[in-house]
Amino acid sequence: MFEIDSVHISYNIIRISSHFILRAVSWLNFTLPGNPKNICDILLAFLGRYAYIFETMKEYDEKIPDPKEIEKEISEFIAKKFGGSVKIASHFTLPQEMTIEKSDKSAPKKKKINFNLKPEELVSYLDQYIVKQDNAKAVLATKICTHFNRIKRLEDAADDADELVGGIKSNVLMIGPTGVGKTYIIKLIAKKIGAPFVKGDATKFSETGYVGGDVEDLVRDLVREADDDIEAAQYGIIYIDEIDKIASSRNLIGADVSRTGVQRALLKPMEETDIEMKVPHDPISMIQEIDQFRKTGKRNSRAVNTKNILFIMSGAFNELGAIIQKRISSQSIGFSASISSPQEMNDILRHVSSEDLIEMGFESEFVGRLPVRTVFEKLTRDDLYEILKNPNNPIILGKKLDFAAYGINAKFDDDALRLLAEHAFTENTGARGLVSAVEKALLVFEKKLPSTHIKKFPITKSVIADPKKSLETLLASPNDPSHAEMFNNLLKREKEFIEYYLESNKNDLSDKHSVTLTPLRINLSARFYADHIMDIGKVIKRIKFYCDEIKKMELDFFKNHNINIVLEDDAIDFILEQFIASTMNFEVFYDQFVARMTKDFKDGLALLREKTQQKRFFISKESLLDPVSFINKQIKAELSSF
Repeated sequence: MFEIDSVHISYNIIRISSHFILRAVSWLNFTLPGNPKNICDILLAFLGRYAYIFETMKEYDEKIPDPKEIEKEISEFIAKKFGGSVKIASHFTLPQEMTIEKSDKSAPKKKKINFNLKPEELVSYLDQYIVKQDNAKAVLATKICTHFNRIKRLEDAADDADELVGGIKSNVLMIGPTGVGKTYIIKLIAKKIGAPFVKGDATKFSETGYVGGDVEDLVRDLVREADDDIEAAQYGIIYIDEIDKIASSRNLIGADVSRTGVQRALLKPMEETDIEMKVPHDPISMIQEIDQFRKTGKRNSRAVNTKNILFIMSGAFNELGAIIQKRISSQSIGFSASISSPQEMNDILRHVSSEDLIEMGFESEFVGRLPVRTVFEKLTRDDLYEILKNPNNPIILGKKLDFAAYGINAKFDDDALRLLAEHAFTENTGARGLVSAVEKALLVFEKKLPSTHIKKFPITKSVIADPKKSLETLLASPNDPSHAEMFNNLLKREKEFIEYYLESNKNDLSDKHSVTLTPLRINLSARFYADHIMDIGKVIKRIKFYCDEIKKMELDFFKNHNINIVLEDDAIDFILEQFIASTMNFEVFYDQFVARMTKDFKDGLALLREKTQQKRFFISKESLLDPVSFINKQIKAELSSF
């Protein structure tokens, strides 16, 4: 096994070039334009580049000539050809003058983490997206929140009095069958907390120094995800999947660089170590280093400390159940029976211990660095249906987007979702089977319908049960009123379900998005969801945005007319309802409504302010519906006070 090193190549090229240039210059007899000046410029540029390569090669203890020796040789050559009238005056930075920039330890720490989530808040967020897995959500939310809140507490402290020597990070090991949401839950958490996040598969890595991916590359990828901000990357999350695949093979003779070797390579990063951003075996990294030195004459030492990087690992661990059962049965009576159901297997896995993981082929030091463990449950048919029914589910939303790309509005019936869940369950791949089940059933429609005039597609149980026959029926009578009626029924049911969902999660969604979900806003949000393809979170954000923009009408009215109005909540909801019922762009709608308010209220409120000296006017929904009556009532109320 060997590797090609760009620095060694550069050195060999320079070693050959030094003699080649001298001989070439002599052979050309200086017939190049500009004679001595051009030749000296060429040699000087070569000498400068050699100096940078020389300094890098010093790290490898290579026995190569000093740049000053090369400079002397070239100077003698120039003097011989041109006499004493031409000399080389080197203007580049020699290696002896080089300095290495290091981070200033005395400089005040720049605060990089702004975390204030509580475990229950994170669990509530995950509940909106993840079906089942209550124990896993609780464990992950608690340990991740504790991890980042501890970091924040240390940053806020005036000194390091609370920092423990030899503290152990809450690195997490997730155990569970494929397709139960292990990767999805970590991505959701990383998105929620705003931490840099990278994912890697354990099977793609080898021990440092061997051909294959290097586990340290994950840390470097984390820096890239943080937009090259090393400080931010040091508070990131590294997620490694298929970790069970690096359990050592007991019958292997010799170095196991892709299994035990990877475990050993992960030990230091999982605890605390400094990972250099410069990669000796990476040509691009070395060229960047040389270029940086050429520009500044200095070398920047860039390293990532892994002390606060959280490592989360997961795997199916198919062999683990038998190992646990064997251990339990040898200790107790009554556990020797074979496992007969997924639920029994899940119960068995909950008894996992370090001893079982070591028995499976993991190093004890590696297991010790994963103190937090959680087991994911296998998904049932009902669980798969709940995933499809979830309004934040990316599978159904994604398929709606596929049809919407051709201007086709697709709606799913509950019975169709149940049948899709049944098909997915038979594949025994968890939630991953849902994607293939949906694609298999709807591919013929996705191929044919874009070439027709059909724009409304009700997806019923019969569509999933027999796609080809359903397509033939639909194409034979595309204008059949029963299709439109069926679509409208599905649209109505979808709105009703979203209203129920929003009402059930009203408090959490209101707190999360800082918006009051009034009954009318819940109804409008459900209508907006049905008319647009986006998850509930984006719908609420959009509704909040429109409410905030409508509230700005108060400021615009004051700036334009010097009249202070206050829109009450029912007025804001009414304006919002008017917009959602329209087909206009919001900016156009906003301008038109402001013009309407100016026409309806400007003169009357100005007169009212002049006669009554009133400074603020509260505008309700009733006022917007009948501005004349509103003005008259205000005048009568003022006159009756005299």
